[in-house]
Amino acid sequence: MPSDSAELMPGEDLPTGEAKVRAVRGMFDAIAPRYDLVNRVMTFGLDRGWRRRAVRALDLAPGSVVLDLAAGTGDLCRDLQAAGHRPVGVDLSWGMLAAARTTAPLVQADVTRLPVPAAAVDGATCGFALRNLDDLDAFLVELARVVRPGGRIAVLEVSEPDSAVLRWGHGVYFGRVVPRIGGLLSDRSAYRYLPRSAAYLPPPAELIRRFEAAGFSGSTRSALGAGAAQLLVATRG
Repeated sequence: MPSDSAELMPGEDLPTGEAKVRAVRGMFDAIAPRYDLVNRVMTFGLDRGWRRRAVRALDLAPGSVVLDLAAGTGDLCRDLQAAGHRPVGVDLSWGMLAAARTTAPLVQADVTRLPVPAAAVDGATCGFALRNLDDLDAFLVELARVVRPGGRIAVLEVSEPDSAVLRWGHGVYFGRVVPRIGGLLSDRSAYRYLPRSAAYLPPPAELIRRFEAAGFSGSTRSALGAGAAQLLVATRG
């Protein structure tokens, strides 16, 4: 693990600002080779269906140009291509892009400062990355800038179940079991950080309000996996 990963060690305050950007980039560079394997194991394969649902929720015509932001190893890019779209993947981590398994064009860039003209794309997806951003509002404003009016976005992110019992079980699983899985298959410190990183996320109602404030309308939120994940969909106003 690169030295930046020390900023993500459990028991310490979660990093912010440029320290967070460096630490997150270093972490994902390190876990890229086995990232897909760990995802499949820790979600019991449910993440595949969640991504396909996000692509369907875009409700865009075939041939649409869709940015996949924080594209990682290209899972959403492949699903977008299967749906007949033309995806372009963007990620901050060189390691993730190097491990990508997609024929879509890939760009290394900060998703809060995209090298894309205004209103240039028909839609955008983002899978489980909001909590890893340094500035969520800057990201949403940038997203609104590059998506054309009437374009669509579909964003996946972790969440917590509404039920107290399910929330307890979810906390045990992601707080204790996931780090063990990550330690066996990849990097334990990274997968101890990732459950804690949910603390960066605002509550669902606040998250939707911030989407609307950035320029999106008709925002909807669907709970996935008994509330362990969420799908936010909106239209560029």
